[in-house]
Amino acid sequence: MKTKSYALEMLWDSLIVLVGTAVYAVGLYYFVEPSNTAPGGVSGIALLVNYVTGFPVGIASALINAPLLILGLVFLGKEFILKTLLSVASFTVIYDYILTPLHFPYYEGERLMASLFGGIVTGVGLGLVFYAAGSTGGTDIITKLVQRRFPHMQLGRILLIVDLVIVGASIIVYRSIESALYAIIVIYANTQLINVVLYGNDSGRLFYIFSDRYREITDAIFAAVDRGVTLLDGEGGYTGEAKKVILCAVRKNEYHKVKKLVRGIDPDAFIIAAESFEVEGEGFKAHKED
Repeated sequence: MKTKSYALEMLWDSLIVLVGTAVYAVGLYYFVEPSNTAPGGVSGIALLVNYVTGFPVGIASALINAPLLILGLVFLGKEFILKTLLSVASFTVIYDYILTPLHFPYYEGERLMASLFGGIVTGVGLGLVFYAAGSTGGTDIITKLVQRRFPHMQLGRILLIVDLVIVGASIIVYRSIESALYAIIVIYANTQLINVVLYGNDSGRLFYIFSDRYREITDAIFAAVDRGVTLLDGEGGYTGEAKKVILCAVRKNEYHKVKKLVRGIDPDAFIIAAESFEVEGEGFKAHKED
């Protein structure tokens, strides 16, 4: 029974990976390539190679990914690599053997609009692939490999440097500084849409509030935004004095309201506000088993 359930889950994830990869390929073909932008990653390199040599984008992407897939198969889980292999193979087929030979129409309007919507569409596609615990290869595999070897390394900066190098190379290849500027727009829109697909509207803000007037603040939050509040026991590191710490999760549109409310009660309150990518539970997204 468990084996059957696992097989159905893998089948469902594979379907999502295929759909996500197809959306990603269409976004890249329809918006990004015609606007002469290379928004980082393996696909960005493949677009640059195609522009210079005419070599097919899908095949170029697959060739770059091949050694990374081999390394991933050795050091990472088979399930992750199988989903990645499915994405890489389907991207090649869709881009080089469906969209390109059928002369699928592409956007020829303003580059700004092309970059913006290119980022949105490819972001939705990537978000679906990531949602199914897969990847499109390239920097995703590199990230996991480096993280395995150096778990505390700040990988975001490394990936940002890699993307900036590719974006910088696009200035030379396309002979246009604007190409790099539009690529940054694609990357930004892409990142935002990935977060929307993965976390939806369930992201929010997390408050840690330190105040002697914690009871008044707690009652005010209940009344004003109808949010649950947890009181944590704390202790001053220097004074050793017992403190109550208010912990409260709110939606983004409630952030300023709560902050103003706290300041109105206690102008000297110490407030820490952090971004929360996902909040599950009453008043937010209902909890579901993974």
